[in-house]
Amino acid sequence: LPELKPHEFKLAVSNALRYFPKEVHAVLAPEFADELRNEGHIYMRRFRPTGYAMKAYPIDFYPAKCPEAAAIMLMIQNNLDPAVAQYPHELITYGGNGCCLANWAQYHLLMAYLAAMDRDQTLSMFSGHPAGLFPSSAAAPRVVITNGMMIPNYSSKAEYERLHALGVTMYGQMTAGSYCYIGPQGIVHGTTLTVLNAGRKYLGSADLRGKVFVTSGLGGMSGAQAKAAVIAGAVGVV
Repeated sequence: LPELKPHEFKLAVSNALRYFPKEVHAVLAPEFADELRNEGHIYMRRFRPTGYAMKAYPIDFYPAKCPEAAAIMLMIQNNLDPAVAQYPHELITYGGNGCCLANWAQYHLLMAYLAAMDRDQTLSMFSGHPAGLFPSSAAAPRVVITNGMMIPNYSSKAEYERLHALGVTMYGQMTAGSYCYIGPQGIVHGTTLTVLNAGRKYLGSADLRGKVFVTSGLGGMSGAQAKAAVIAGAVGVV
């Protein structure tokens, strides 16, 4: 768990409370403090939706004003589907820490913004935090997203964990925080090219028929390596 100084701990709880009216702060603050103390982050579990199954529905299901917004709502729910996400209750889609959003208040606020969005508006997102809808045009992106915003030369894992605990950053991986995770199939193409190029570099040929490709410790996208071996024509041993 990240080691927060007393004033940082207070700031983290305050940052979480900004999503709620002051009338409920006295109820929520102790609960959020317990989450932060025990888990190192405030997920706001009490606000996790339980009245409907979290999954991608047909696009006409979503109460949106434009199909682009409905498509984004579908993608978010797919990223948080328990059959898809690695740790759905913690809003982590894949990779151990690849966040779709940083807390459940952000989920509800984001979905509300998308439901209200017109084709001449753009929603701005900062590490899970919806900054609001802004005037744009039909040709502009419907959502603009930044995640992480950490500078490697001036940061560390410990610094990231501290800022994540404070609620001011999150790691979106490649497709978790951009709402477009599609599982191992999303990396099959690149993995296949890697295997083929390894053949070219080390065996002098991209023809891998009869060659054995041995791999292990595959991680969250493990299916891609086996598929890549088949596509490349190699014998895959996992």
